Amino acid sequence: MRLTGGQIVARALKDYGIEYVAGVPGHGIWSLFDAFLAEGSNIPFIQVMHEQSAVHMADGYFRASGKPMACSTSIGPGATNTIIGLATCYTDSIPAFYVSGGPATHMKGHGVMQELERQQENAFPRITEQVTKRAYKAGRVDELPFIMHRAFNTMLSGRPGPVHVEVPMDIQTEAADVTIHPLAQRMAVGVAYPDPIAVEKAAALLLSAERPVILAGGGAISANASQALMALAEKIGAAVSTTWNGKGAISEDHPLSIGAIGQTGTSCGNAITASADVVMSVGCRFTDWSASSYRKGASISIPPGKLIHIDLDHHEIGKNYATEVGIVADARVTLEAILAAISDQQSARVMNRRDRYLADIHAAKAEWEAMLAPRRDSHESPFTSQRPLGALRKVMDRNGIIVAGSGNTQGAVKQTFPVYEPRTHLTSGSFSPMGWAVPAALGAKLAMPDRQVVAVVGDGDFMMSLPEMGTAVMNGIPAVFLVQNNRGYMSIRGGQRKFMGRHVASEFNYKGNGEPYTANISEVARNFGMESWKVEDSADLEKTLKAALDCGAPALVEVTTSRDAAGPFVTGWWDFPSPEYYDKEQEAYAEGRALEQHL
Repeated sequence: MRLTGGQIVARALKDYGIEYVAGVPGHGIWSLFDAFLAEGSNIPFIQVMHEQSAVHMADGYFRASGKPMACSTSIGPGATNTIIGLATCYTDSIPAFYVSGGPATHMKGHGVMQELERQQENAFPRITEQVTKRAYKAGRVDELPFIMHRAFNTMLSGRPGPVHVEVPMDIQTEAADVTIHPLAQRMAVGVAYPDPIAVEKAAALLLSAERPVILAGGGAISANASQALMALAEKIGAAVSTTWNGKGAISEDHPLSIGAIGQTGTSCGNAITASADVVMSVGCRFTDWSASSYRKGASISIPPGKLIHIDLDHHEIGKNYATEVGIVADARVTLEAILAAISDQQSARVMNRRDRYLADIHAAKAEWEAMLAPRRDSHESPFTSQRPLGALRKVMDRNGIIVAGSGNTQGAVKQTFPVYEPRTHLTSGSFSPMGWAVPAALGAKLAMPDRQVVAVVGDGDFMMSLPEMGTAVMNGIPAVFLVQNNRGYMSIRGGQRKFMGRHVASEFNYKGNGEPYTANISEVARNFGMESWKVEDSADLEKTLKAALDCGAPALVEVTTSRDAAGPFVTGWWDFPSPEYYDKEQEAYAEGRALEQHL
């Protein structure tokens, strides 16, 4: 059939299962956007207020559903605004399809149409190369069908991630006789199975362990490995801890769940995982936040503990810890293979040795609950970060989706808000940009319209994507935004105070008198056309949050949150040096640095 370049892209996206495209129009892409109105390639288009939000929306859509979404922008500044979103997807292995315009092929190198050309002509794809699995640039209209199926193959195969396709303006409008290739015939079939010898070694090591821990990362969720993971944990009596992105891989009311590890993990997650003689990591790349900067005994102790490392990407095996068994394969089928390699008789024998270990797990969890409860159940005002989360858990559906922003709220959600199913806790764990949670929640709600979706963000985080309230209202996307207003970047202030003894530019204050400044976010939301409430009394929390969830429209609840003693507990460690002139932390830092194991 004869199609323009814009029609080829739009029709391929439609044929390949894309249900939404988000973005901002511009002269460099409007010929392609027009194709979304044509029969056979008509895809609903979500107009956002900022291009970065378009990528974050596609990100949240995938995390909630396991299905990719597309985003699209013009060229120049509209395109470069996507870099933070693409980098977030890239670090967390989230597939997102990004298509941008580009200068016409007969104009490249001349500096027209917002082109970056001083080092290389039409250099924008050189930028996206660093934050995508691959960046494609169409040179002719008849090669676009090939580029489209290659981009989807790259995006979804192996370790997933975002891709970028640039379509120059003239190629968007030129036409050719082409075929849109069926995607099923251009994709790999099946998953990567583990080496049988490695499976036997892993099973034997787990059976020999006295204190085994399964550490679930985001890869366990993207591989749909939760059921196999819980079955294996129950068969061998292993505790299960999680990273930020792994939260939800096991129901957190399961007796073997010990919560998250890392700098702001749970005390029981850190203590039990650090004491393990065998750790089996599933889809985890051991970032510094999750591994407490590799300080021995803070979250992980390898050695003397032994590591079974399961990951789809060989690059992660052995990168930060030496492995006893390294397995490059799909997480689900690997766990199923290890499960099958352990007989019922072996399971019974190993479970007979677990009484003391299971008692330790129970005691560590009780100790954590005793630490957490006073903040979670506090009635003081302004609120702790934990109190609104405890209220939200009481009124939110068990399968509701919580989307955590960065900073104090991210750590508080990880510690305080239990989740019970995969893909019900969404967070930008690795890159952790402010401004992510609001558009990600809109994407999650588009993907799962029958689920409750609540974004929990601080006021500083929220204001980086505040205009997307208009996107929610215009498109009738009934997500709920719980904004913890502490009038500043309190996680940054806390770090500055600890490591420098003072703080700068982390509070929102009036210059003249130093009094706290607030944007009165609930009033702003009301002016955008959103249902909104402001809560300052603990007695009003549950009923207000329930009203927001039940209203069936985009809604915002602003809660006044304390600047002091309001963040998550710091149960792990973070390698952060202090200036030489601040001697209070020097000795403690040197002690922690000496215990790091990654080198």
